[in-house]
Amino acid sequence: MYARSWSTPVSDGSVGRPSFVTDHQLWDEERLAAAEQVEATLDDVDFVRLVFGDPHGLARSKTLTTDAFRTVLRNGMNFSPGPFLFDTGHAVAVDFLGEHGIGVDEISGAGNFVLVPDPVTFQVLPGRGPRTAWVLGDEYLRDGTPHPLSSRAVLRRVLERYTALDLQPVLGLEVEWYLTRRLDDEPGNQGNGFGLQGRAPRVAAVNAGYQFNLDAAYDTVAPITGPLGLYLQKLGLPLRSMEHESGPGQVETTFSPMSALDTADAMLLFRTVTKRYCARRGHHASFMSQPLLDAADPSGWHLNQSVVDTTTGRNVFSAEGLSGGLSPSGKSYAEGLLSWARELFLLSVPTVNGYRRLAAEHALAPTRLGWSFEDRTAMLRVVGSGAGAHIENRIGEPCANPYLNIAAQLFAGLEGMQAQPTAPHTPTAPGGQGHQGGLGGPGGPAQPQTVPQSLAEALDAFRAGRAAQVLGAPLAACMTKLKESELSRFTAWSDTHTPGPGQVTDWEQREYFGAY
Repeated sequence: MYARSWSTPVSDGSVGRPSFVTDHQLWDEERLAAAEQVEATLDDVDFVRLVFGDPHGLARSKTLTTDAFRTVLRNGMNFSPGPFLFDTGHAVAVDFLGEHGIGVDEISGAGNFVLVPDPVTFQVLPGRGPRTAWVLGDEYLRDGTPHPLSSRAVLRRVLERYTALDLQPVLGLEVEWYLTRRLDDEPGNQGNGFGLQGRAPRVAAVNAGYQFNLDAAYDTVAPITGPLGLYLQKLGLPLRSMEHESGPGQVETTFSPMSALDTADAMLLFRTVTKRYCARRGHHASFMSQPLLDAADPSGWHLNQSVVDTTTGRNVFSAEGLSGGLSPSGKSYAEGLLSWARELFLLSVPTVNGYRRLAAEHALAPTRLGWSFEDRTAMLRVVGSGAGAHIENRIGEPCANPYLNIAAQLFAGLEGMQAQPTAPHTPTAPGGQGHQGGLGGPGGPAQPQTVPQSLAEALDAFRAGRAAQVLGAPLAACMTKLKESELSRFTAWSDTHTPGPGQVTDWEQREYFGAY
């Protein structure tokens, strides 16, 4: 069969810039070696999906032919800044045609940025059909400097501080989500547009729920979660367990401990492929904290964390002696998490819907600012002893940006470890006496003893606090605008509708259920 030969221009304008990686010395030895391995395997791949996580924690991508990717691997790929400018409902939140106010000149006129593949993250997705690979990219300005709005770059900066101190965070994921059955294949695009999400997917529950960890309940989700688990393992993800939670079709998935960047990358990959895998089998997976589903119990994301001394391999949270518990360094880390909790809460619970989980009627909701041994009502639960001692931070919602959620917690914990303790504290005792310290700072005003109860409250604390120390001023300003836009649209909708007290609204379902 004869195929016409089409001419190709010498320079492809969609590619970032020839020798972009080399000219700006963007890769270390590990990535240079990984790139050579990637190039050697490209003959066995049809397409490459080049991905980055936007400020909302959603995966954005372009799918490239193998031939195109051969050039993009070392030159980068031009991307529109749209994902930095739109809020969760695709409303324009950052004015790229006027005074945007975030301090990134290249946003003006919606000019391109350059996404450079990280060859260490390259992997071929299992399955039939076109052989497709997935690779994460790092965002850069056109002059080769890390993009100020890059979430992955924020986490890298925080980790550089740990490395300089011969420390390495070790994290474990516990993620709750909902598996439902699709009732139709209609896209729900009627009335959709910029800032107007169409009808959410229509679904039905896969079981009645409310038999926690019942083996028979897990059997109802196993036809999907079982093969999904095998798929995740083929991706190399360190899957540890699947279990049925309380809500109808509510699943908890846990992973073995990983390094911080691997944990964030794994969370982005896990959420993305889980939604895709379930959709192809007539089901819908959602990481929305509390979907508009009869009898839905809110879902959370618990982030287990400890820190290892890389010179000795010792867990610095581990107390010496037979009594166990937390070491002074572990307690200081916990104090840091508490001290920064309200200011950075927006990065762990970033949606209107995520605050449904923190309502008083949910007995195990982490609403108290405190830490405790084996107490699931406190924000920080201390688990284990000796080499296995770690802190479980229970505040996150499953759709939070993994890079920003993790970076915020690691930053706060390190700040606590490096600060001089102001007074000795004791942990919360189940049933009463508790630790609520670390909330005012030396000479500072006392802060509320509970976590923010709404997106509006969290946004106020974020604006008034020190978030720019973690994110940098441009991303802090960008996140503020994105969340102001999201909140203003919800407020406007609420002014013309009368949902019942505490009821999950149709607005939330349209906004989050499909995308997350």
